[in-house]
Amino acid sequence: MGRLNSRDFVFGYGALAHDLLADLTVARLRGHRRRFGVAADNAQAIPGYKRYRATDGSFPSLFVAFLDLVEDSETTINGVLAPVDVESLADLDRRERNYDRIDVTAAIDTPPPGRVWAYVGSPAGRERLETGLAAGTAVVQHAYIEHVHAGFRRLGTAEYDHFLATSDLDGLPSLDLERIDLPPESPTP
Repeated sequence: MGRLNSRDFVFGYGALAHDLLADLTVARLRGHRRRFGVAADNAQAIPGYKRYRATDGSFPSLFVAFLDLVEDSETTINGVLAPVDVESLADLDRRERNYDRIDVTAAIDTPPPGRVWAYVGSPAGRERLETGLAAGTAVVQHAYIEHVHAGFRRLGTAEYDHFLATSDLDGLPSLDLERIDLPPESPTP
């Protein structure tokens, strides 16, 4: 992974909780709740990003939703802390394009081993979800939410139950969509 940047960590509370399982510590983040809060506009083909293909081969004009954090003074969510170096943090910043990275060190329940970052919905990512909700075209990819559930199940029954109790996962249809990673834009000669 390269040289660590003064003990930086990422708090994974959704898909990252599954993706970061290799080097993790289970942690709690005070004052937040999980919900679907951001979306990608599937009508857009952004080089180097992703789109979702329906079973009929089309790319439907949908807003595909992802988990986000919202402030909730009564709730403490669980997730994982994973160490990151400068390169992997930059990679995550590119990957998490619907989010802004913020410092949540002070909200981690037990004293963390270093600075802790979390990805929270960007204004544009949240606006896309609101657009999809208003149009009735906001959905969740079935494989994405199953991926999130699998990550928390791997942490054990108590952690999975805590995940369910601190997450708002209802309200959006779940569709069988295939994620297609788009190639980066080709350089112009």
